[in-house]
Amino acid sequence: MRIAILTGGGDVPGLNSCIKAITLNAAAEGWEVLGFRRGWAGPLAYDPANGHQDMMQLTPDTVRVIDRTGGTVLHSSRTNPAKVKAKDIPGFIKAESLPRNGDTYDATPHILRVLEALKIDVLVAIGGDDTLSYAARLNREGVAVMAAPKTMDNDVFGTDYCMGFSTAVSRSLEAIEALRTPAGSHERIAVVELFGRNSGETALISGYLAEADRVLISEVPFEIDRVAELLARDRAANPSRYAMLVLSEGAQMQGGEIVEGGEADAYGHRKLGGIGEMVGAEIQRHTGIGVLNQKLAYVMRSGPADMLDRMVAKNYGTMVVQALVEKKRGLMAAIQGGRYTLVPIDTCVQGTRRVDVDAFYDPREYRPRIAALAGKPMFLY
Repeated sequence: MRIAILTGGGDVPGLNSCIKAITLNAAAEGWEVLGFRRGWAGPLAYDPANGHQDMMQLTPDTVRVIDRTGGTVLHSSRTNPAKVKAKDIPGFIKAESLPRNGDTYDATPHILRVLEALKIDVLVAIGGDDTLSYAARLNREGVAVMAAPKTMDNDVFGTDYCMGFSTAVSRSLEAIEALRTPAGSHERIAVVELFGRNSGETALISGYLAEADRVLISEVPFEIDRVAELLARDRAANPSRYAMLVLSEGAQMQGGEIVEGGEADAYGHRKLGGIGEMVGAEIQRHTGIGVLNQKLAYVMRSGPADMLDRMVAKNYGTMVVQALVEKKRGLMAAIQGGRYTLVPIDTCVQGTRRVDVDAFYDPREYRPRIAALAGKPMFLY
């Protein structure tokens, strides 16, 4: 059997552990493993007439130490082969040969030709809902596909856990705790912005563990004057004369919009970021108190995986190969109810995964509130 692996979307710690586990387990079965570089851009850029550009041979030797670092040895991109702009179509592909939808082209016929030319028996996609949504498309086209979910937002539908989430929370927790020092020294209100487009789970759990005074999440629009009032009260009650606010980059003021900019990517997403600066300015205007702004951004996904992400990533990779040994296809590794399982790959496009506000959040006080712990998963995921 010949397997191909790719990693798409934003990188997270744990990807290399998953790649290594797939490679080692596949090699033990006598199978060959290839890696497409740069996510879906790899097969898009592959020219069957000119050899293995944008590909990497994955063997026990080449993956021996990759799990010791973060990121992905295969690199990544946000390419969507179903929606390719004319300027991004490789020169060897005639645009007129591809189905057109408005100002984009569907390069799926080319992707199918590449997989056939390379004699790929199974394609393993590791990514978030965008990357996996295209894997589900290929599955519908008859391609044998398997998947493993990753995203620091932990928002892939169909699984309780995505690799990368625990490390993102760990990094955020460390930074929030460290920022207490300058916030206290200067008696300010600290505003810490975390990744989280549609799901505020990273901010919620980070703020919960750090005992931040207030937390703003993507799911609940907030009243800025009340947030400012609460934080001024929190600061006054603190002997060290500071307060801590944690918020998702996708958080919105009531009546406002998500703060984003730049050109939309192939999945229709523009870059988020800036809500922290905006909220900080409004807090200072309302209260007259100095504000310390910090956007953690890529720090959250930097460096090696923590214990949980390394374990889950390794187990997801192992599960994928175990399923292939059992001749199963079209599945995504997942965790549900605290147990490893496999779900149909198109599960990821059948719904959205968001914070359960009633169970985990107080929308009036803008802070985590665990309504009841009995029966909840150990990590509250």
